[in-house]
Amino acid sequence: MAGLSICINTQTPLVQFLEPSDGVLVGADPRTSVVLEGLREGIDYRFSPGGVTRMVHPMVRRLLEKGVLREAHWVAFNPRGPRTVQMGEMTLHHVSIGTERMDGYGKVKEAIWGRIHEIDSAPQHDDLFWTEAFAEYAYYNRLTAEQIQRLDEEHDFDVFYVHDFQQLPVGHMLGTLKPKIFRWHIPFDVSVIPDHWRALLSTYLDSYDVIVVSARRYAASLAALGPRGRILQLPPYVDPAEYSRPAPREAAKSCARFGIQRADQLALVVGRMDPIKGQDRAIEAFRQIAAEFPSVKLVLVGNGSFSGSKQGLGLPKSAGWRAHLEELVRAAGLEDRVVFTGHVNQTELDALYERCWFTILPSVREGFGLVAVESWLHGKPTIVTRRSGIAELIQDGSNGLLFDPEDPDGLAQQMRLLLDRRSAELRSRLVRNGRSTSKKCSLDEAEAAEGALLAEVTEA
Repeated sequence: MAGLSICINTQTPLVQFLEPSDGVLVGADPRTSVVLEGLREGIDYRFSPGGVTRMVHPMVRRLLEKGVLREAHWVAFNPRGPRTVQMGEMTLHHVSIGTERMDGYGKVKEAIWGRIHEIDSAPQHDDLFWTEAFAEYAYYNRLTAEQIQRLDEEHDFDVFYVHDFQQLPVGHMLGTLKPKIFRWHIPFDVSVIPDHWRALLSTYLDSYDVIVVSARRYAASLAALGPRGRILQLPPYVDPAEYSRPAPREAAKSCARFGIQRADQLALVVGRMDPIKGQDRAIEAFRQIAAEFPSVKLVLVGNGSFSGSKQGLGLPKSAGWRAHLEELVRAAGLEDRVVFTGHVNQTELDALYERCWFTILPSVREGFGLVAVESWLHGKPTIVTRRSGIAELIQDGSNGLLFDPEDPDGLAQQMRLLLDRRSAELRSRLVRNGRSTSKKCSLDEAEAAEGALLAEVTEA
């Protein structure tokens, strides 16, 4: 049987275009089409950081290689990108909205994000779907749906795979009865959703044949809304082949760029600069143990999300959150003990994983938490917030350590436990069992599940 033709839709683009040193911005003209192979990674472009694109790209590549897919088209928001990018057998298509519309779209997106993650429950958001800003959010989704429909007329897609809450209305706006899959990547707790939102959310969700969530409790909560389509729980995944363990000399060289010396013990936090990521919890816990462990440094890796970058919406929250964290560090007198790396490339990230003593996932809420999986692949113990999807896979003291993000004292105690020189057996057990658990979140494991899902919806 011939492979399927698929259209994927995300907000964040797979590729972001940069301002190169020679001043020639490849993506400056939205009418252009480019071939990625002829461009320079790190100079002309970079792959977007973040779990969605890092998960979707290797899966699409694998399914193309195996013949499950014969072609793949990926539609995403990218105001600084060219019209299309050819990337092997995959074609990237970019949608843009005028700057005058970005503010309204950004306000709605951030309001939904804040309410779902329980960091912004302002009553004025209850009427969100009746505001002028929502018209801009709907406009962006309509523009995306129209782009997808034009592509469908040309390529006759077999299935549409839409990712994350920003794109939720797209399925409802597509004028087709072809199968549609929606993957909800953030937490889902129906109890925090305002009553005024539920009818519209249900209408959007009913447009999909299958809704995929990351954790069992999200599936149970989503079922309370009674969507028409099937609810499927699948953990996110990574491609282990994309992770390498650099030689000690190379790791030391990369770490030296951030002022990290060979004798330093690193507690590593990887995540964009966002209040939901809980870096403030990690700083408070570190403040409590810093004097006891003078060789330890807290390393905060990450910059803003695509929405906060100049390539995206340019929202200011990332810079504001980093400034707040830096002030917390100054107030604690830990300027020489806390390292902000900003965005790092994969080589540098691998080096930091290699050098760290353990990782921390301190998020206030987290849809899943692939940082823990990355830690296991690098052979490092991890301390994980109980308010994450991946916490369902962790047995405290067996393959990871758990803590409540509202309890910095509890996080500090878990850090002490891993830093105790007498805890070598515990660290070994966490790494050994963690590596075994990581297989549940591997590309190989997910390939079978995603392939079966595509077969199910296209053969129905």
